[in-house]
Amino acid sequence: MPTVPEIYHWLEEVKDPEIPVLSLVDLGVITSVAIHDGKVQIEMTPTFVGCPALDLMQQEITEALAHHNVHDVHIVIQYHAPWSSDRITEKGRRALQAFGLAPPVSGVVTDLDILEKSTCPRCQGSNTELRNLFGATRCRSIHYCYDCREAFEQFKTL
Repeated sequence: MPTVPEIYHWLEEVKDPEIPVLSLVDLGVITSVAIHDGKVQIEMTPTFVGCPALDLMQQEITEALAHHNVHDVHIVIQYHAPWSSDRITEKGRRALQAFGLAPPVSGVVTDLDILEKSTCPRCQGSNTELRNLFGATRCRSIHYCYDCREAFEQFKTL
């Protein structure tokens, strides 16, 4: 029987369907892994209620673990503790930036003006503005950088 750290390591192979450079572990969607009586139980918290990729993520988790001969897997979707962008790991934040998405602001946001400005993931410029609260997906917003004159998306702070 594998260990919990091995399961987490194998789950690093499962990428977010919308941001394929980010694992579900680094996204913070995998909230716990436990092994009880030879059965692996994985708890997940989706980024949004009604996430359209939830079934695909569960399937890919099951397939990744089956690849490592773990077949008795139970995945629990929980909503009692909502997902927060603070759950994204430091490795995940670097992956977002390398992918061209500005990472979300960390910590509690007390000033909504901070959401208007974002650091450009291309040139690291700060002369930016929010252009649209809604990007390609519900978890992204669109910004414009006046330094490099490029539009970019930011992963929303939740």
